[in-house]
Amino acid sequence: MICLIFAGQNKLNAQVKDSIRTDSAEHILEVPDTVKHLESKFTSFIPPAVFVGYGLLSLGVKPIRDIDYHVYNDMRDDHPNFKTKVDDYFQFVPVATVYALNIAGVAGKNRFIDRTILYALSQAIRYGAVNVIKSAANRQRPNSFDDKSFPSGHASTAFAAAEFMAQEYGEVSPWYGVYAYSFATATAILRVYNNDHWFSDIIAGAGFGILSTKAAYLIYPYIRNTLFRNKNAKDDKKVSLLMPTYNNGIAGFSYVKTF
Repeated sequence: MICLIFAGQNKLNAQVKDSIRTDSAEHILEVPDTVKHLESKFTSFIPPAVFVGYGLLSLGVKPIRDIDYHVYNDMRDDHPNFKTKVDDYFQFVPVATVYALNIAGVAGKNRFIDRTILYALSQAIRYGAVNVIKSAANRQRPNSFDDKSFPSGHASTAFAAAEFMAQEYGEVSPWYGVYAYSFATATAILRVYNNDHWFSDIIAGAGFGILSTKAAYLIYPYIRNTLFRNKNAKDDKKVSLLMPTYNNGIAGFSYVKTF
């Protein structure tokens, strides 16, 4: 009797482990259609667009540019020797928190693969836009280190990450968005206090960051439905597979689609 119970228990444990292993593999590696209901309201693009517009105006409108000098002078008078490196880390806190919550089992809007592609797409848009404009604007930093001051790369990275976290977990609790944007705001302010950027640099950087993530969430459903969904398949959850690869020193992704 004891042997039968023990054997039955072992069989049950094995079934549970197999179930957990299967569910985990599907959750991490497969590409389920979790983005088909994503929506982007036009009005949500207005605030970051205003931020970008303000920054661009500072390049040629003297009253707006004078605000930069006013903020700079006040900051240097009050904190002439201020210096910290914490802004280098704060910019990544929101995105790191998203994956920490994922590991902890707190479900967000999208699955692992979809959210990772969304963030990568956001960063690609942000990086391209910011660096093109940095080269075109040719604005010198307050500390005269170089002429890549406008817009702030740190601010754009931080606010792109903040919007990413707000998109993924804002429906779970609005406090996730408050948390993320607090770190982004702190990052931007510290860039000014560190004498690395003008005020308009961080305002524009914030706008570019938010717009990049919003743009990613706007266009990704179309990319997702075109590349990853088999319309003839009955189960959307098991028609595509995307996983990271590493071969001969080259990292990339392997994509398999069932036809």
